[in-house]
Amino acid sequence: MKKIYFVLIMIMSLPLISYGQELVSVNTEPVQELKGFKMYPNPAYGEEIYITTETNGNKAIKIYDVFGEVVLTDRISTNTLDISRLVPGVYVLQVTEQKKTMTRKLVVK
Repeated sequence: MKKIYFVLIMIMSLPLISYGQELVSVNTEPVQELKGFKMYPNPAYGEEIYITTETNGNKAIKIYDVFGEVVLTDRISTNTLDISRLVPGVYVLQVTEQKKTMTRKLVVK
């Protein structure tokens, strides 16, 4: 009788074991970051920050609040980003240029 229960438990747990193994994956794509990335001032006290890279091309900017909501989206061709619409707080700045992305913390005071 004990053998029957053991076999039943093993059969019932088999889908759980196989499901757990399917969740494992490895990201093998190399991370491509922007070379020469600089953002200043940080913390920001004024209405703009400066973002420079090695190539200084067109940049797509997204700024997220602490809840993960996008609070600012912009495209800049210079190195100046207007942040006057942001209230003081901590944000995540995401800069994309030539299919390469850099993410940094931004503090606005």
